[in-house]
Amino acid sequence: MNKIKVVLRNRGLNVVQGRYYATTKKKIPDPDEEESLPIFQYPTSKSSDRNMYSWGLAETGALGIHMPRGNKNRKQYRNNFSLCWYPMRSSFAERFDVEHIAAGYGFTVASIKTNEQHKVFGTGINTDSQIGYHAPRMGHPLELLLSPAPIFLPYKSLETKIIGIDAGRAHSVIVTDNEGVFTLGNNAYGQCGRKINPNEEYKGSMVSYNIKKLGKEKIASVCCGQDHTLFITESGKVYACGWGADGQTGLGTFDNQAIPALVQGDVTSEKIVKVASTVDCVLALNDRGELFGWGNSEYGQIPMKSGTQQVNMSYSLREFTRGLGKIIDIAAGGSFCLIVNEAGDAFVWGFGLLGLGPNVEHSKIPKQIPSPLFGRNEFNTESRVEKVACGIGHLAAITNDGHLYMWGRNRQGCLGLGSSKDQYFPLKVSIGGFVMKVICSVDHSVAICKPFT
Repeated sequence: MNKIKVVLRNRGLNVVQGRYYATTKKKIPDPDEEESLPIFQYPTSKSSDRNMYSWGLAETGALGIHMPRGNKNRKQYRNNFSLCWYPMRSSFAERFDVEHIAAGYGFTVASIKTNEQHKVFGTGINTDSQIGYHAPRMGHPLELLLSPAPIFLPYKSLETKIIGIDAGRAHSVIVTDNEGVFTLGNNAYGQCGRKINPNEEYKGSMVSYNIKKLGKEKIASVCCGQDHTLFITESGKVYACGWGADGQTGLGTFDNQAIPALVQGDVTSEKIVKVASTVDCVLALNDRGELFGWGNSEYGQIPMKSGTQQVNMSYSLREFTRGLGKIIDIAAGGSFCLIVNEAGDAFVWGFGLLGLGPNVEHSKIPKQIPSPLFGRNEFNTESRVEKVACGIGHLAAITNDGHLYMWGRNRQGCLGLGSSKDQYFPLKVSIGGFVMKVICSVDHSVAICKPFT
């Protein structure tokens, strides 16, 4: 048995004809085999009531979608299958009980509910081992995966549960209930929370770093920016590591930070329940529905009286958001911010296609996106926005009716609206289920839905 097979066997995998199999008798399904079935014949898991949809740039493998083997024109179609204009249902979620999803720069990570070894799967770009080590052939680690493959993590107990995941440009972070967090991928700036090694080779790396606790507390959730990571502990403290040139770590400096450190400023006395960051601007929300921010503010995302464009510690935005009511969800994009209050009204500011029409590309203050654009009218007075999300250039909102609205820059069809055109107003996405969560990245989007029936 060659060396690579020994390594994979030790990790609970065998390689047979380039396919991964569990060392137990249970076979990890071949995505192509079930994709040949019509959508209504998928063998849905009895324990799962969730479907997963993805759309946008397909050629990176981030969508994890294969064309059916039975299609006579399959070869021609797959050669042209670079974009997915509409949400396409993933067969992966038909076989596994998907709980959490994350979308990095050209890759997707999903966790499933199971007591077996393989709890997290990844698909797409893997140049920095951000979705684990995969090498069907000796000395040839895969830099691109077209289908979800299991990510090995050294759990101490198979009963450990995944409670959250997130992904940055080339790193992934997985949160467990009792074993802390595991970080994978590029650590050039310390974004994986470990010592920086300038000579480290990330291609084909088997390194997964475990951070058990921060400040003697369990880690409750994580958020990955482009090259930095933010951690929230059980008591609501925020820690950060990684790239800090724009102040996105909030540590009072512009230096890179390898070991997670406590974010400085106004959040130190607050119980933070959520942080949001897609690139280098950060928003934070406390348990009273008040907003805080730090990081890049070139377009006024974090307004400062001094006009500073790089804010390196957290500041309260209570005055900035005064009169908007209690905030219940937040999102930060490449150059804009999006929030929603308890009344279900969405507000946006910054620079980009903000959802306020083609004539409004910059707003220094939060402006409400008209509620009728999210379905509220005299016939549906109870419609309200409940959740929001941002990619680098596109935005999304989910209503209490489970409807998904998207707008902004339509890179590679990431809006799922059936065309390549940019969208200046929120527009409802045709998706076959009650949308529970949506994740936006650079050029693709992923959603978890409940089926209507």
